[in-house]
Amino acid sequence: MKSIAIKDEYITLGQFLKLADCISTGGQAKMFLQETDIRVNGEAEKRRGRKLVPGDRIVVAGCGEFQIKGS
Repeated sequence: MKSIAIKDEYITLGQFLKLADCISTGGQAKMFLQETDIRVNGEAEKRRGRKLVPGDRIVVAGCGEFQIKGS
């Protein structure tokens, strides 16, 4: 499991996907979310605006498992 550190209170799922190198540009987020199984804390998620906070665990099919860490 990889840790992704954030400085703010939260990060959106779309921003996270770019930061985690699952997508190369923010514009790819909508299509990527429609085509890829993504689970946040065990629940399927398709909203790119979903707020992720420290402690959240994200599993992205084909990309890996991640946990959000605060700084």
